[in-house]
Amino acid sequence: MQIHPTRAAVDVAITGIGVVAVGVATQQAAIASWGGALILGLAIARAVTMLNVARVRAAGFEMLWRHDRRVRQAARGETLEIEAEVRNRDTRAARYVELRAVSSPNLSIEIEPREGEVPAAGRLEVTVRVTAPRVGRHGIHGLSLEVQGNPGLFEVPLTFANPYGIEVLPHAYVHGIRTAQGGRSRMTANAGRPGPFSGDGYELRELREHQPGDPFKRIAWKASARRGQLMVRDYEREERDVVWLLLDASVELWAGALGNAPLDAAIDQVAAVAQRHLARGDRVGLAVAGARPLAYLSPERGAKHGFSIVAALIAASDTLDMDRSDLDEADVAARVLEHMRPLDPEAARRVRATDMDRLARRADKVRRRAPFAAGEVYVASKRERSLRRYLAAFGIGSPARLEPERVKTDRTLCKFLSRVIAERPRASVLYVWSPAPDSSTRPELEQALNLIPRRRVDVRWVAMDHIPSVPRDASPIGGAVADAVSERIRVAQERGERELRRLGIRVERLRRRSPSNFRDGTEPRSGDENDIPRRTNAA
Repeated sequence: MQIHPTRAAVDVAITGIGVVAVGVATQQAAIASWGGALILGLAIARAVTMLNVARVRAAGFEMLWRHDRRVRQAARGETLEIEAEVRNRDTRAARYVELRAVSSPNLSIEIEPREGEVPAAGRLEVTVRVTAPRVGRHGIHGLSLEVQGNPGLFEVPLTFANPYGIEVLPHAYVHGIRTAQGGRSRMTANAGRPGPFSGDGYELRELREHQPGDPFKRIAWKASARRGQLMVRDYEREERDVVWLLLDASVELWAGALGNAPLDAAIDQVAAVAQRHLARGDRVGLAVAGARPLAYLSPERGAKHGFSIVAALIAASDTLDMDRSDLDEADVAARVLEHMRPLDPEAARRVRATDMDRLARRADKVRRRAPFAAGEVYVASKRERSLRRYLAAFGIGSPARLEPERVKTDRTLCKFLSRVIAERPRASVLYVWSPAPDSSTRPELEQALNLIPRRRVDVRWVAMDHIPSVPRDASPIGGAVADAVSERIRVAQERGERELRRLGIRVERLRRRSPSNFRDGTEPRSGDENDIPRRTNAA
C-alpha cells in the first residue's frame, strides 16, 4: 500500500526534527521530548491512516461503469460523457481529496466531482468527460481515489482497475455508426454519374445510323424499316471513377501537439474524401505507406468498404509496431507489468519485467479482459508479439519513433504508385497525401510521378501542412523561433508545389479543422465544403 504525506505532515516532521535538534544542542530534555512527541504523533497518524484504508478496502470499496458496453465510439474532437459510480460498503464515510482517471495520454479527461466524500454504505456517482483529439483505440484503465485519513496528514491512492475502451473515428464517419445503413441513408447510395459517353447501359441516348463495328443486337428494326436504312440504338453509359487514396504515414508526421500533427488532419481528410466518393458510387482503394507497406485495400464500393478503410487507417497509422515505436522490448515489458499489477495482482505476483517469457504468458491470459480485440503487430519475436498485443488490446499508447524514415517511405510510395497504375480496374483519380516533394531531395518520387499517364489518371496531390504542428512559446525568443521554423516550412512547401505543377499535377488544399472546433455531440456534415479537396492550381 502506498501512502503519501501531505504538506501539513511534511511541516510537522520538519518542525519535530528541528525541535529535537534544538533540544539536543541546548541539552534541554523537555524541548527534545516535545519534538519527539511531534514525530511520534506523526507516526501514529500514519499507522491509523493505513489501518482505516485497509478497513475500507477489506469492507469492499469498488468502482463500476454504468454502461453495459465496454467500448464507446466517438468522433475526433468530440466529448463523451461516461457515468460511473464508486461504492463504499464500510460503515464509515471515506473522504477523498482528488479523483482522477488513469488513461491513455491520447485522451483528455475531466471528472466531477473531483473531491468530496463517499458516504457510508452508499455510492458516489461520477461523471467522466472524455475528449479524444486523435484517431485510434485508446483505453481508460480505471479511476484513482486519493483517500485522506484523519487528521488529514496522509493520503493513500486507491486505484480501481476497470478497463474501458474509447474508439475514436474520423469525424466524417461517425454518422455511419449512429444511423441506419441503407434505405434513407445516403452513405450506401450506388447511383452512377451519367456521362456523355456511349456504351452499354440502360438509358436510351439516341437513334443513329449504323456504323461499321456496331453489334447487330443494337439494331432498331422497326425504326430502320420506317426510314429505309439501318438504325441502331445508342445507350448512355454510367461513368464511375476508380479512386485511389495514397497516404504517407511516416512516423515523423506525428510530430506536434496532440490533435494538431500533420497525420491527425490527413487521416480525417482521407476518410472524408473516401466517404464522399463512395456515396457517389465510385470504387475507392487505399494504400498507406511508411518505411514498409502498412495497408493496401483494392477498390470496392459500399458502406462496408468505407468502414474497412477507416479500420485500415486506424491500424496502419498506429505506432505500436516494433519499427514505428520508441519503446523497445524492455520498455514494453515494464508497461505491461505496471498495467497488470492493479488489474490482476495474482497474475503479476512474483513476475519481474526482466522475466519476459513468463510475463508474456501471463499477459496472454489477462488480455481476455481487454475491451479491444488484439490486432496484429509487426514484431521480431513471438514473445514481443504477445506483449505489444497486450498494449493494443487495452488501448495503451506508445510514442512514435524519433528516427525519421523519409527515404524509406519515398521508396514505398514509388512502389505503390507503380502498383496502383498497373492494377485493374484502371485508376481514374489518384489522391496523394504527403509533404510537397522537392526534386533535389526526393528524386525517386519525381521519377515515379513522371511515369503516370496524365491523360488517363487525374493525379491530385494534397500537401500535408506542418505549420499548425509547430509548438509556440509565449516568450519572445520562443515565438521568434516558431516564426522562423514556420517560414522555413512554408518556403519548402511552396517550392515543392511548384515542382508538382511543373510535372502537371494538381495541387489540392484541404481546409484544416482543429479538434477544438468540432461541434461536440453533433453529426458531421456529409459533403461539407471543408471535406472536399479544393484545387488551387491546375496544370
